[in-house]
Amino acid sequence: MAKRVLVVEDNELNLKLFCDLLRAHGHDVLPLRDGRDVLAQAREFAPDLVITDIHLPHVSGYDLIVSLKGDDSLSAVPIMAVTAYAGKGDEDRIRAAGADAYVSKPISVLRFVEQVNALL
Repeated sequence: MAKRVLVVEDNELNLKLFCDLLRAHGHDVLPLRDGRDVLAQAREFAPDLVITDIHLPHVSGYDLIVSLKGDDSLSAVPIMAVTAYAGKGDEDRIRAAGADAYVSKPISVLRFVEQVNALL
């Protein structure tokens, strides 16, 4: 059965890669480029998983994760954070915000798919 995955990524190439990988594994995907639209779209789409970049325009990925986890209708949805800024302590901060998994860019396709499968 196909799972519903909401992907938030402002980089067009990364967004296409993530969505193509997810679709190739049979998932329904809703791509978003702007974090300001996520809560409303997530409530309507009812995702089984949210994948988000941390560095987004207008709304940080940290704030987005906190908002999703703070929403009663979305709090149980697992979140995978993906970021190019993998400095010391970043994973701890991302997980403290509420992310269930963390993948650094450039992604390993195998690790990305493994993390998605583990969360779903």
